[in-house]
Amino acid sequence: MKKCAAKKKIVNFKFFAPSAKKVAVAGTFNNWDTDSLLAKKDSKGNWTAKVSLPPGRYEYKFVVDGNWMEDPNCKLRVPNPLGSHNSVLEIK
Repeated sequence: MKKCAAKKKIVNFKFFAPSAKKVAVAGTFNNWDTDSLLAKKDSKGNWTAKVSLPPGRYEYKFVVDGNWMEDPNCKLRVPNPLGSHNSVLEIK
């Protein structure tokens, strides 16, 4: 009997940075790769990146023009080994 795979959910990461040239999302879901999930900018300066993820707990940060930033819209965060914090996303 085959086990059903957990259903993935679409996640929209959003970050407001009107003067930024490049915004990416890096986290445990993409091995902290700063180039695999690039965001697209709209005319108002909102950057959005979309990814499909299975249920789980993920840590992530935005990378804005090379600077690692927490998600200002995320209330859940955890300390990281670098002395700052990672934002946390939980998908049920």
